[in-house]
Amino acid sequence: MSLLDEVLAKLEALPEAARKEMTERALKATAGMIWLPNPGPQTEAYYCEADELYFGGEVGGGKTDLLIGLALTAHKNSLLLRRINDDARGMADRTADILGHSDGLNRTLLEWRLKNRFLEFGGCQLETDKQRYKGRARDFLGLDEGADFLESQFEFIKIWNRSSDPNQRCRVVVASNPPSTAEGLWITKRWRAWLDPTYPNPAKQGELRWYVRNDEDQEIEVDGPGPHLVRDEMIRATSRTFIRSRLEDNPDYAKSGYKDRIHLLPEALQKIYRGGDFSVANRDQPNQVIPTAWIQAAQKRWTPLPPPGIPMTSMGVDASGGGADPMIIARRHDWWFNELIEIPGKEMPPDRMGKFSCGTIVAYRKDEALIVLDMGGGYGGPTYEHLMENKINVLQFKGGEGTAVRTKNREYGFYNVRSCALWKFREALDPDQDGGSPIALPRDQVLLADLTSATFEVGTRGIQAEPKEDLIKRLGRSTDRGDGVVMAWHGGGSLLAGHKMPTRSVRPQVITNRMRRR
Repeated sequence: MSLLDEVLAKLEALPEAARKEMTERALKATAGMIWLPNPGPQTEAYYCEADELYFGGEVGGGKTDLLIGLALTAHKNSLLLRRINDDARGMADRTADILGHSDGLNRTLLEWRLKNRFLEFGGCQLETDKQRYKGRARDFLGLDEGADFLESQFEFIKIWNRSSDPNQRCRVVVASNPPSTAEGLWITKRWRAWLDPTYPNPAKQGELRWYVRNDEDQEIEVDGPGPHLVRDEMIRATSRTFIRSRLEDNPDYAKSGYKDRIHLLPEALQKIYRGGDFSVANRDQPNQVIPTAWIQAAQKRWTPLPPPGIPMTSMGVDASGGGADPMIIARRHDWWFNELIEIPGKEMPPDRMGKFSCGTIVAYRKDEALIVLDMGGGYGGPTYEHLMENKINVLQFKGGEGTAVRTKNREYGFYNVRSCALWKFREALDPDQDGGSPIALPRDQVLLADLTSATFEVGTRGIQAEPKEDLIKRLGRSTDRGDGVVMAWHGGGSLLAGHKMPTRSVRPQVITNRMRRR
């Protein structure tokens, strides 16, 4: 029984005179209020003290109305966003329904000026559309269907969540169902303490957790608001929490038959939209290179330690250009991949980048593993030179070059090396191959998003993966972690014969030569 049902049951149990008195008192107390939250999670979310709240889960839980209600009653300057521009008009129409009028609404600009409040409705369809909201202070930022947004958009727009009024509270609310595509997995990562059952210190619903970004440019959880010393400054941590929305707690839908219509959906979509299940496989894009379910299956096979007797066969290295660009190292022990190493770009000395990168690679290298080094963007050149000077076995990965390799069934060729590497990793993950796939990948949400992001087309030159520059533009970030894993698989050979674990170690260079002869 939901909280709303419990309250209604208690009211029904009261004597008629007492029930009438309670009703009259409630109506009198709320007579001047434009909007009231429903009892239960919506009320809890309305009064939540977190700087960043994720209110989500089931469809029909009153998520959009919460954003509008907060803007109408608790904030002076609000920005309410949907990913698709035209969808923002729907939020404005819903606001008119709540108010009972559209006085003050500019339907062209989607701006609404009330007596003491300002609401702007907008979209952020392209990754670069985030720039439209730069520099304009908003004490409330509400993202409706937040899983449709890119993380880069969220991080950028929330910079201007501020107010010059010291008495005005500022906050961000993301209202959304669970992510159904790889682009939305940043939500599961950001609210991992509440949503990821493997998180070492799980948080309870509504519990505040506090976060800062440390000197290594990594977001970390800290004990309380602080202040905390960060980059030689005393900084107050940002609070965050998650509150689950439920269809049953929304009287507008709970008894309307909407629940029954949701049950007509396919099982996977029911789990996402009716059950609020954050563990369901994401909906694949058309022509997605690697199916999401295959990556998730590989992550379920993963164990923290490498298989005994299996040496490190390769290291996929995505070189750094410094600054915000990290260096990624993917270490592979045949079918088992270790947790990825990330070296922040700002920690890498610009005057000796190649020497530093070479030393870092050597520090993590074992068993004479082959180094597969990304040469795209020109960042890998100095590192390659230092590796060669030290007589370290290295393979240059030049994704834009042509290749004569064909698909496993010999039906298609490939547009370039990058397309080939992605597709060959897809073939290795295929659960329908003889013996299934043994590949085990670390349980890394960013890696999952990276490996499931690229699409492909088939042209006259064969299979062509979505160009890297187009992928970065669409996602608003680079897929460095996924690239490292794919490169490690591309050049590292295989120790397995029918997926049987060998009884003795085999030197990776011998394996690499054997693979090249095939």
